[in-house]
Amino acid sequence: MKIVLITGASRGIGKATAQLLAQQGMRVVVNYLRDKQAAQAVVDTINIAGGTAMAWQADVSDERQVVDMFTAIDDAWGPVAVLVNNAGILSTQCRVEDLTAERINRVLTTNVTGYFLCCREAVKRMSHQHGGAGGAIVNVSSAASRLGAPGEYVDYAASKGAVDSLTIGLSLEVAAQGIRVNGVRPGFIYTDMHASGGEPGRVDRVASAIPMRRGGRPEEVAQAIAWLVSDSASYVTGSFVDLAGGK
Repeated sequence: MKIVLITGASRGIGKATAQLLAQQGMRVVVNYLRDKQAAQAVVDTINIAGGTAMAWQADVSDERQVVDMFTAIDDAWGPVAVLVNNAGILSTQCRVEDLTAERINRVLTTNVTGYFLCCREAVKRMSHQHGGAGGAIVNVSSAASRLGAPGEYVDYAASKGAVDSLTIGLSLEVAAQGIRVNGVRPGFIYTDMHASGGEPGRVDRVASAIPMRRGGRPEEVAQAIAWLVSDSASYVTGSFVDLAGGK
């Protein structure tokens, strides 16, 4: 039974992915930052349905906490075979001229450094040269990396641009070590993240400008992630699946 770690899995895309991968027979570690109750609810739903899951609190921007999380998973279940880097933050919509260094650094530390740290620890466990059996990593990026999010959160978009570069570079580094690294780029998905940007109804506002004329659901993104980590995608690495309704 493969062990999968999903960061930021107490809500939205992470939650949907945790539930789907559990249904497909994986043991799921639900990482969360603050909302223990929400994370435990995801775990309970999975376990009641006959799956296997546990919650683990860790701030992925903190190196020590990331190392401790992977070590705890090793001790409890064994090495992680699948990593879904999903934890991310954004701040209230504003223009670049109004950004502060504190805000920029906070976004980059979670959205970029956190992904790097989790990838590092996963590779150490998956890589053939470290005695691992291989594995799969999916980095959750965003359509913002292509679109830039002008007037809203260019800092968030830039962080996702860095995630895209990480995905490409790491995929080439570890391709011969049995590890596949791919990305998904969701856009305009109905999640709680829009409230963090100060506009809970953002998806409905922009829906008319999306070619498919609607927002997406977390479950639709989860399906793409599930395919990328499955054996059905065994020859796919360094690739991206865009899930933004054609935008």
